[in-house]
Amino acid sequence: MEIYLHLDEKIQVVTKKIVFLSDLGEVFVTGKPNISMQELAVFCIAKDEDATYLLSIVDIIKAIHQKYPNATIHNLGGAAILLEYHVKPKKTNKIFELCKVAFVSLVLFTGAATTIMCFQTDGQLPQIFLNYYEMFFGVTVTEVPAILSIPYSIGLGVGVILFFNHFSKFSITDDPTPIEIEMTTYETDANACIMDNLASKKGKKP
Repeated sequence: MEIYLHLDEKIQVVTKKIVFLSDLGEVFVTGKPNISMQELAVFCIAKDEDATYLLSIVDIIKAIHQKYPNATIHNLGGAAILLEYHVKPKKTNKIFELCKVAFVSLVLFTGAATTIMCFQTDGQLPQIFLNYYEMFFGVTVTEVPAILSIPYSIGLGVGVILFFNHFSKFSITDDPTPIEIEMTTYETDANACIMDNLASKKGKKP
């Protein structure tokens, strides 16, 4: 019998304290199709409190071999799994979530506006517009005319939308947005950091 494991990098368990192999990701068994991995316990949570545990693939293989000693196990995933345990489901406050979104949006928009204005000032963009106007129309002006500032403002907004590939609920292409890529990178790095911290507490690396 051969068992192929493709386990998730991080899982969440709520309420139940016994973690089964099927909870950790994808499991495929060859040779004995009647055998089910649904009831194969691989970890037991002792403490009745929210916590994060590090499950090594070696510990998972040991748990499988205790029940199926003749099985050949192939690990197609990582060397460890983060198990996030919650005693009870988390309750979300919609008003608080909306306040957080509004605050973060305000900070982001203010920061982006400040960055754009600083760039325009450092690059002397108003003076460049005045020079363009004088070159094409032969008229010297002291303020940036609307014929240049309006298209520039519209183009700036359209450029931001095209860059982030999203506008409201609509997306231009199916490609992930830069924010989604950065969030995925951040989550991967955060999980790796948590794994290293938990492994150092155990005195071993995952």
